Amino acid sequence: MIDTMRKKNAFLIIDAQYDFCNPKGALFVPGAVEDVQRLSQLVRQQGEGIDHIVVTLDTHPVIDISHPSFWQDRQGKFPSPFTQITAEEVKNGRWTPRFESEKALQYLENLEIQGEFLHFIWPEHCLWGSRGAALDDTLLEALRHWTRSGKNYHAVIKGTNPLTEHFGIFRAQIPIDTAPETQLNRPLLEELSDYEHVYLAGEAKSHCVATSLKQTLDFAPELAKKLIVIEDCASDVTGLGHLGEPIYTQARGQGVQFVRSGELKLG
Repeated sequence: MIDTMRKKNAFLIIDAQYDFCNPKGALFVPGAVEDVQRLSQLVRQQGEGIDHIVVTLDTHPVIDISHPSFWQDRQGKFPSPFTQITAEEVKNGRWTPRFESEKALQYLENLEIQGEFLHFIWPEHCLWGSRGAALDDTLLEALRHWTRSGKNYHAVIKGTNPLTEHFGIFRAQIPIDTAPETQLNRPLLEELSDYEHVYLAGEAKSHCVATSLKQTLDFAPELAKKLIVIEDCASDVTGLGHLGEPIYTQARGQGVQFVRSGELKLG
């Protein structure tokens, strides 16, 4: 591989995977097809100006705290996707964890104290080894084309621990002391900090993109100053855009730049 010494433009592409970006995916995000098309076009047309690309891959076991089969009600039925489960509902028996009950309740309590996202149940998505966990085909072809110039993209997996959500790429929502994969990913923060500009895009805007942005604001303020959010290359989970909006408002207030893909001229 050619070792490029230039450290100007990096792309951080969040969870541009089949289950989010394909209409047949388990957790399709409306707008993601167009987002990926625009993003792939950028990579193809302005690849010479892109020095590094990190893609993230949300990846889960079937039995996961955010999936229906982790929980049951008084009749033994699993919750429907998009059900919200609170610590109080677990304490009063409305919902019961089928596995690791003490840890699951503690997780919900910690999540509510944190105050960022309440606990939602999602459809089973991005399962280990599944088609749903793979990169979107359109983006992958653009990355292959870009890589042939002698560069390479770096894929980072998140979400593998079944006892905590992992929206943001840099850290799980509630890190687990005995699980390094849930703790702050300092090497990735340092990797991206080497570049003058870091362009952020992907799915979903309301959750994983927003949380990745928030984590840079919280844990790597110097990196946050380098971030540029590509607004038309990310979309919200239907009806949940309000969850990410406070993060984007905070980011704008702290000087994070926002652009549209058509405005970019990467040199």
